[in-house]
Amino acid sequence: MAVALSGCSSMAPIYERPAAPVAADYSGQPGAGTVGARHAADTEWQRFFGDSNLQRLVELALRNNRDLRVAVINIEQARAQLQVRRADLLPSVSAGLAGMRQPTASGGSSSLYTAGLSVSAFELDLFGRVASLRDAALAQYLATDEARKATQIGLVAAVANGYLGLLADQELLALTRQTLVTREESLRLTRLKFEQGVSSELDLRQALSLVEGARATLAQQQRQRALDENALVLLVGGPLALALPPIGALAETTLGPELPAGLPSDLLTERPDIRRAEQQLIAANANIGAARAAFFPRISLTGSVGIASSELSDLFKGGAFAWSFAPQLLAPIFDAGRNQGNLEVAQAGRDIAVAQYERAIQTAFREVADALAGRATLSEQLRAQVAQADAEAERFRLSDLRYRNGVASYLDVLDAQRSLFGAQQAAILARLAVLQNQVTLYAVLGGGG
Repeated sequence: MAVALSGCSSMAPIYERPAAPVAADYSGQPGAGTVGARHAADTEWQRFFGDSNLQRLVELALRNNRDLRVAVINIEQARAQLQVRRADLLPSVSAGLAGMRQPTASGGSSSLYTAGLSVSAFELDLFGRVASLRDAALAQYLATDEARKATQIGLVAAVANGYLGLLADQELLALTRQTLVTREESLRLTRLKFEQGVSSELDLRQALSLVEGARATLAQQQRQRALDENALVLLVGGPLALALPPIGALAETTLGPELPAGLPSDLLTERPDIRRAEQQLIAANANIGAARAAFFPRISLTGSVGIASSELSDLFKGGAFAWSFAPQLLAPIFDAGRNQGNLEVAQAGRDIAVAQYERAIQTAFREVADALAGRATLSEQLRAQVAQADAEAERFRLSDLRYRNGVASYLDVLDAQRSLFGAQQAAILARLAVLQNQVTLYAVLGGGG
């Protein structure tokens, strides 16, 4: 009967999903018209990342990363909290044994011993206060699960970008070492010419400057590689324990398949961070129902059923049947504005949750739009950078040939060397940007969860 009486409708406002505060499509963004067979959320990361080394690193990260581990434990905590709220909807039945001794009017004393089952202060949820708290706990649990998925997506993307960064570091280091060797040989020849009076001290100092510049760049690249490797170790949660592929692997790395952008409305169902924000909004909405119900009377039931006897030794032999039933109704009359304050807190929390939900949508839209802009332009940038590096390589060859034949000055050779090195570095970084943008687009469209 108690359970039946406690089943009532919630006083929470009817939930309505807020309108998405973004454009209906990505028509104003470059690359928005790209189409593909499968959406990112339906593309497993094992399929998107074909590199076996990268797959191994992602698997290690999913097993060992502490941030992801905390996210999983948070789910267990939220599940336990939900269980507590669900239990509040049902009576708690306890078995007990009690004794009481009290004086009588004649100056003696009497004893009473009881044993049985009891229900203590079970609230009849006539106005949905407990149910609203249960609904809020359920939404928070679902939000925590979505947070875990969002953490996994971010982790997979971070590991992939970190691995690609290591490949780029490896190529930049090899390029810098090669450049340093070339410049050291050039310095050696220039010094010989200077000692023989064929070359000026200006040529010697410029050649020396280029060598020291290459050494400084090499030290910087070595430091950056160490930092990138340390960052990847933190993401993976342990030593990398793998050998990087040979130089040039970055140019051979492919990611795929190419993903369709879809519509901004797709993000509401494919981005776990947006789903998390919506569940938090649902929880805030349910808290308003609990706060409203606090204005109404609260009925609680206490009762017991069992056996009683004036002698403890006879309790389980000849004890008489006994029962008690003590309903209680408490109606708020004066609380100095506490209930009204709690309601206003709940309403403000709902407004905050709405703003956070809309902010999550706007952030997702911006991230996708940025990645689409990158997809539309980075490939052309890479093509141009590679063409520039090829042109600078030919320029250096011609400048060196002209210098050896006495047609051009050594300044032309040094300038060509410097420009070639910069163009080659830019080409490697452009290739890295193309690949990392593909990873980012995959992640911001909801892939990797």
